[in-house]
Amino acid sequence: MRVAWLTDPHFNHARAAAWDAFIESLDGDMPEALLITGDISEGDDVVFQLSRLAGSFAGTIYFILGNHDFYQRSIATTRRQIVDACGSESRLIYLTNEFEIPLASDVGLVGDDGWGDAMVGDYENSPVRLADFQHIDDFRNAPPEGWKSQLQELGQQAADRLRPKLEQALERFATVVVATHVPPFREACWYEGHTTDDLWAPFFVCGRIGELLLETARQYPTRRLLVFCGHTHHGGTAALTDNLTVVTGGAEYGAPRLTGLLEIDDNTCRWSFAS
Repeated sequence: MRVAWLTDPHFNHARAAAWDAFIESLDGDMPEALLITGDISEGDDVVFQLSRLAGSFAGTIYFILGNHDFYQRSIATTRRQIVDACGSESRLIYLTNEFEIPLASDVGLVGDDGWGDAMVGDYENSPVRLADFQHIDDFRNAPPEGWKSQLQELGQQAADRLRPKLEQALERFATVVVATHVPPFREACWYEGHTTDDLWAPFFVCGRIGELLLETARQYPTRRLLVFCGHTHHGGTAALTDNLTVVTGGAEYGAPRLTGLLEIDDNTCRWSFAS
């Protein structure tokens, strides 16, 4: 099985020619499925873009959402709309709302949106403030002094959702592919060939999911965890343990293109970045 991987396409920034080029490249690789690790678009356009993809690609579309996908509304409202859209199109699979999915006899897929959860780095002394705080209702309608606790709660919720399906997948499969948007470790948060510092890490690392991944990797030493994420728009690979690898994909606004390709057989998953 071949699964094309795409992260941070931001289709709302792509002109028609860029969209057509992306679909042509997808057809050229002839994958059976597409895996998207967030930041598909913004607001109402997310559902439109997912429907547009389903109309242009014959395979299954597995996806999670990124922070931009929640712009112009609340997090809960967006997730409800996405679940409704998936109910109308069976080939759209929102992994945050699903348990483990078999990709082969001994390879499974799980996922969750994740969030930069202020658990890593120095939130108090960071001058960084993402546009999320102005464009997502949950933050826009809350006082700034409460933002840190909101970020931490979102990270905890993501880990709590992921834990049971991850453990169930590791009981069942030798290799588990994990899709999330925000890098779960500082070591996997790449920008121009370097990993993040304390000022950016609170917004670009999901510490709670990282803790969960390390815990389960140690609990299941004979199983392999392969994590795919994005968010930073810069690519890199980090081996956290012998059985836990995190692959972060790069992206460019206005030029959506395949991030990589997963080739899956009965008991393993090989991957490569797109050329």
